[in-house]
Parts: sequence; structure tokens; C-alpha cells
Amino acid sequence: MRTRLRAFQTMRGTPADPDFIADLEFLENRDLDLSVRLGALLAFNALMATIGTHPVSASPGAPLSLDAASQPVEVIVSLIGIVPFVISSAACLWALLVGEEIDPGELDTAEALRQRLFSAFIASIDVQERALRRAVFASFIGGLMTIAIWAWILVEKIP
Repeated sequence: MRTRLRAFQTMRGTPADPDFIADLEFLENRDLDLSVRLGALLAFNALMATIGTHPVSASPGAPLSLDAASQPVEVIVSLIGIVPFVISSAACLWALLVGEEIDPGELDTAEALRQRLFSAFIASIDVQERALRRAVFASFIGGLMTIAIWAWILVEKIP
């Protein structure tokens, strides 16, 4: 943090041009947008993981209920179906924790520090965007697995 503070103090001493400030504001909005999406996907994953455990935790006799003693394979497959949601949640959390690390170099100018800050910000947004894509893909796979498992359970229960 000290390195970033010193870099910020150096940059503050020389006013930035309006174009740089506009670019930085654009990136800040993109970063906020990604954070909101990551948070929403994290909440969605929590809901889907809860739904995915429903066959295991449902009351006996419920249409989607499973009995671990007589249906161990279905229970195991049902719990495996939750794994993509856990992977997706881990990707979301990792992306939310990505920071903008900069290397101030030695006695850099304010303009060079601005460019390094700008580059670090872009790099962190790229990492967050890739993690969000992976998390969405994992959630999609988890959703498909959950639907397939539910269909399997219902097909077995329908006489």
C-alpha cells in the first residue's frame, strides 16, 4: 500500500490531462459493473447450490426426495452436481479480490506513474472479466447437471 500511496502522491503533484481522467472514469465504471455482476453471480450460485441440495434434504415422500440408504448413487450424483456452483463461486470471490498492483520503478515521473496505474487497472479488469466468464460457464454446467439429476430422480419415481 505504501508504494501505491507514494505513486498517488507523486501523480497528484502534477495535474492529469482530461483525457486520462475520462479514460480512468470509464475503467472505474467497468470495474464497478464487473463487481456488481460478480456479486450477483455469487448470490445466484448460493441459491442454485441450495436448490441442488434439495433432493438430499427434501422430506421423505416429496417428489424430488432421495433416500441415501436406498439411492446412494443418486445422492452422490446430486451432490456432485453442486460442484460447478462451488467452482463458480470460488472464481467470483477470486475475481473480487484482484487488486491493482503497480511497480513504481525508480524516481518515475507523474506521467509514467499514471500510465502504470492505468495499465494495472486494465490488467485487473481483464482478470476479473476472464474469471466472470469462467464462473458463468461453471454455473451453466451446474444448472444443466441439476436439471438432469432432477429429471433422473423424477423418471425413477414415476411408475
